[in-house]
Amino acid sequence: MARFGNKKKKEVGAINTASLPDIVFMLLFFFMVTTVMREVTLKVSIKPPDATEVKKLENKSLVSYIYIGVPHKSFQDLYGTEPRIQLNDQFKQVRDIEEFIAQERDQLSEADQTKMTVSLKIDEDTRMGIVTDVKQALRRASALKINYSARKTESIR
Repeated sequence: MARFGNKKKKEVGAINTASLPDIVFMLLFFFMVTTVMREVTLKVSIKPPDATEVKKLENKSLVSYIYIGVPHKSFQDLYGTEPRIQLNDQFKQVRDIEEFIAQERDQLSEADQTKMTVSLKIDEDTRMGIVTDVKQALRRASALKINYSARKTESIR
């Protein structure tokens, strides 16, 4: 009778892992270079209001953010439960906005200083009194390009 094959098990060759560390370090380097770290740690709770007509900001490097909302629970012992203004990583008063805008403007090139936009990220339950005070301070600082951040919702028809 004829033989149909060798009954021995064939061993699979070992996988060459010599280039694996190179690949891992290349991926690590790629993600380190392309990842953008969060610039500001939010200390206030913000739930933006709903809007039907929303437009994205084009050049985010020309945008300075002002956050207005109730402080997080960990800060309520120090700052209370009334809405507060956060500029960068600190709670500030309305009188500090002009200095903040001047510092933000100084960080930009002269050509871009006129294109600077101030984005107001305001909690939807915040009363308009503090928002009006902030807008008046922005007017005194000659920051006339203002953007209001909102969530996009479907239009009701």
